[in-house]
Amino acid sequence: MNEDGWLFIVDRKKDMINASGFKVWPREVEDVLYMHPAVQEAAVVGIPDDYRGEDVAAFVTLQPGAEATAEEIMTFCRTKLASYKAPHQVSFIDQLPKTSSGKILRRTIRADAVEAAEAARRAATNSK
Repeated sequence: MNEDGWLFIVDRKKDMINASGFKVWPREVEDVLYMHPAVQEAAVVGIPDDYRGEDVAAFVTLQPGAEATAEEIMTFCRTKLASYKAPHQVSFIDQLPKTSSGKILRRTIRADAVEAAEAARRAATNSK
């Protein structure tokens, strides 16, 4: 919302993450991730969570020669965002999938993350 009271949506509605009833816009979290000196690129998606509905997950590529841990990135985000907006999972990948024009393919990342979460859930169920 700007100083005149106008409300602006800064992301696509279908990209919105619903974490425990709270609305999280991926762009807001990504903007904070880009503030971290080790982060080169970032994409944030919602992944299924049995308790919260969706959980905030970040996929990050690091600057050349930079090092960071998932915990360090999550702690950095917690200092700048409300706790429900900060990512609860950070995955480091070599390259984010992009369109031919260079736009990050968030739907591809989300599909891969959902598939991995479901596989992990099935493995946990089968091990019981």
